[in-house]
Amino acid sequence: MELAPSSSGRPGDCGLTMHVNKVHRVMTIDRVAADLGESIDWLHDVAMEMDTEDGVIWVYGLGDEQLMAFTNFGIETLVDLIKIHKDDPTLLKR
Repeated sequence: MELAPSSSGRPGDCGLTMHVNKVHRVMTIDRVAADLGESIDWLHDVAMEMDTEDGVIWVYGLGDEQLMAFTNFGIETLVDLIKIHKDDPTLLKR
């Protein structure tokens, strides 16, 4: 939330503005791997380079269950990383 100047002039209106997350769906790594025709394990290794800002998120389930997922932007970023790693397969071995 952020404070914004009140333009309504109503008593008690403190001008709070809420920003809503615009991500409306994500795709699991299993789904992305299937769609791209890549190995889940290899894709996971490549995606470990990504941060939240790159469009990767972690989904937590019951117990220790956790799953990597991607926004649309994350899938675009991942496709770029796939190209980089296929051009230089030694990157993951470092």
